[in-house]
Amino acid sequence: MKAMMLKSFGGPEVFELRDVPKPVPGAGQVLVRVHATSINPLDYQVRRGDYSDLVPLPAITGHDVSGVIEEVGPGVTAFVPGDEVWYTPQIFEGPGSYAEYHVAAQGIVGKKPASLSHLEAASLSLVGGTAWEALTVRAALKVGESILIHGGAGGVGHVAIQLAKAIGARVFTTVREANVEFARSMGADVIIDYEKQDYVDVINRETDGCGVDVVFDTIGGNTLSRSPDALAQLGRVVSIVDIAQPQNLIQAWGKNASYHFVFTRQNRGKLDELSTLVERGQLRPQVGAVYSLADLALAHARLESPNNGIQGKVAIRVAP
Repeated sequence: MKAMMLKSFGGPEVFELRDVPKPVPGAGQVLVRVHATSINPLDYQVRRGDYSDLVPLPAITGHDVSGVIEEVGPGVTAFVPGDEVWYTPQIFEGPGSYAEYHVAAQGIVGKKPASLSHLEAASLSLVGGTAWEALTVRAALKVGESILIHGGAGGVGHVAIQLAKAIGARVFTTVREANVEFARSMGADVIIDYEKQDYVDVINRETDGCGVDVVFDTIGGNTLSRSPDALAQLGRVVSIVDIAQPQNLIQAWGKNASYHFVFTRQNRGKLDELSTLVERGQLRPQVGAVYSLADLALAHARLESPNNGIQGKVAIRVAP
């Protein structure tokens, strides 16, 4: 099979298209013909070596799969060949999705929502699972509460806006001016142009100084230390960012805030929950650009560049 191999850590040019053996499913596993995958910040972080101790080289990376089951291993009862499925491979545990075939444990695989194309499904699995865990499990966002989503035009952010609205929350989000209408189309109630407005001032004005119940950080910077200025008493801050941030949290202490750090876990349950929202018309991923597997380096370079003009996700078409 064809696979995009990470031969060394570095820039997008380190990928190399190779012929490698097709994997064989073991007990409790399924073999999936990958139709599409996508790119996340995690993918370029892995490529440049941020997690070099966890990724033996050469490696097949990638963290989204949408495809069709070709073969099932002994003991598989949930799927049969021909089923359309989607999932996030176990992170840092074996080969990833930048290949024509992938093997996965049946417990992390879900039936693909019928209304989504493979490109759309592959653009939702990781970011959708991350947003679901952050908002519903860790932040326990409730009907009638309010949330600030930093980076509402990004891969996770645009899904989080839709998820928060489906829950019944009032959504504030920060974007640059070019993405204001996109954020509005996703359902955001109050859109803050972070290049021209201070989100703390806007939120305190819009909430009469009460602040929001939840802050969801997808961007880093000084969000951990500054977001509590816009947080309600007993509010929750959830971050999916793994980069160092200022740690002066005196304002968080004064708000009796709780902090949650999310590294998403893989399971079928959250995929099924997301599928329900998709089929109800309450959730749909935005595919902002599509590249072929052979052009993976170009796709990485674009996503990683500032002001890349992408709204939503960069999808990778694997099958013709």
